[in-house]
Amino acid sequence: FRENVVDDGASFQGVLLGASQKPQRRGVYKMFHGTSVACARLIIANGFKQSSTGLLGKGVYVSRDQKKAQAYPRNAPSSDRVVFELSVRVGRVKRIDKDNHPLLLTWSSNGYDTAWIPPNCGMQCVPSGLEEDCVFDPKRVKVVGIAHAPNPTIEKEVYTMYHGTTVGFARSIITSGFVPSTKGMLGPGVYVSRDKKKAERYPLQENPSNRVVLELEVRVGRVKRIDKDDHPMQYTWHSNGYDTAWVPPNCGMKAVKSGLEEDCIFDTKRIKVVAIVIPVLK
Repeated sequence: FRENVVDDGASFQGVLLGASQKPQRRGVYKMFHGTSVACARLIIANGFKQSSTGLLGKGVYVSRDQKKAQAYPRNAPSSDRVVFELSVRVGRVKRIDKDNHPLLLTWSSNGYDTAWIPPNCGMQCVPSGLEEDCVFDPKRVKVVGIAHAPNPTIEKEVYTMYHGTTVGFARSIITSGFVPSTKGMLGPGVYVSRDKKKAERYPLQENPSNRVVLELEVRVGRVKRIDKDDHPMQYTWHSNGYDTAWVPPNCGMKAVKSGLEEDCIFDTKRIKVVAIVIPVLK
């Protein structure tokens, strides 16, 4: 990064840069974050939170170098490490390239959005020599996918979700399993949500007395975040290697007026009905 990079509000997809390459002039970049499986669940559900302490003070710690992210959390076994691929709006960046830098812990209060430690800058507190960034505002950091999981933990990760349908279709689903929708906002797949209120509204044109909500266990696999209208992978996420498309809550998409979370699962085998939530079938 140049020392002062002004965020121009760009929202195009981030590009993966080598450690020695200079970033493009616009302000959105592909980066990585290493965390534990438990923390990964919380981040997916609620977004990032600032670390209260660290080499560069408060913020979300990320890197353009995936190898850096794969080393975290430092004290966690490799079987408990997950690396997120991120889209980061860096805003105004401060280069921190020497030990005891005068703005090491105060860059955010001096008008900067991101602190950047360039690779191989000679700082003794970064013995790996790998690039590192600290982003003060968590809203500048978005999860777009899982970049690395050296074990099947994430692939087998099961979430409780819900699906709204009619009484007749509920019986069919319980007897024979799901049949994917052939079309929809996210293309073919089974539409579900972690928000029960979302599921209770479906089918939209159906009489409420004929609506049923099924509680599900869903193995999400590799997830693609779809968080804007006309997203380039809105209909092609599966052909790009993803198992689930995820529309996060309150992301501002005009196509989701309710603002409620939504998911589309391509493979019906990833979904298991575990209960009937409302109403009880007779």
